[in-house]
Amino acid sequence: MIDQIIIFFEIVLIDLVLAGDNAIIIGMVASQFDANIRKKIIFWGIGFAIILRIALTLVTSYLLQINGLKTIGGLLLIYVAYKLYKDVIKDNEDTKEKKIKTENVSLFKAIMTIIIADFSMSLDNVLGVAGAAKQNYVLLVFGLILSIFLMATLANVIAKWIKKYKWIGWLGLLAILVVALELIYSDINVFL
Repeated sequence: MIDQIIIFFEIVLIDLVLAGDNAIIIGMVASQFDANIRKKIIFWGIGFAIILRIALTLVTSYLLQINGLKTIGGLLLIYVAYKLYKDVIKDNEDTKEKKIKTENVSLFKAIMTIIIADFSMSLDNVLGVAGAAKQNYVLLVFGLILSIFLMATLANVIAKWIKKYKWIGWLGLLAILVVALELIYSDINVFL
């Protein structure tokens, strides 16, 4: 029971820190268009992000059952934690915002920009949640639903909270590091 409570809080912290990026990108892309097109971009951007998040969760939870891949997942999460430390905790400008370039050409190009950006940013979130859930599928589904909810509704608020209250960022960073180390340890433990 205590393990499930710890896993629950790890998932919440990981989602709080990582889910906001997706909605920020959708908002950045959509802001360059007039109101009618903006609504379509937000609708389709969030729709594809949800589909992508579900697909990545299914694939990641399966792959994390394979010995050896947990170490790779753990190392990726350590890299994500390092990037978060640089971008969020150290209060540098967000490098993801610099890399996203949009053109006011078409709805299709805007949606494709969102899908490409969302793929790269969803992977870290899904990996963190799947690693924290430890094959507990109820908590995995909870983490997926929470990340979708946060992405669709509260991302801008969360981003402001993390900027204003650094301790939220530090807690999320700590949760990601704990999950990364647990993934690596569980893999090493199998081979010992």
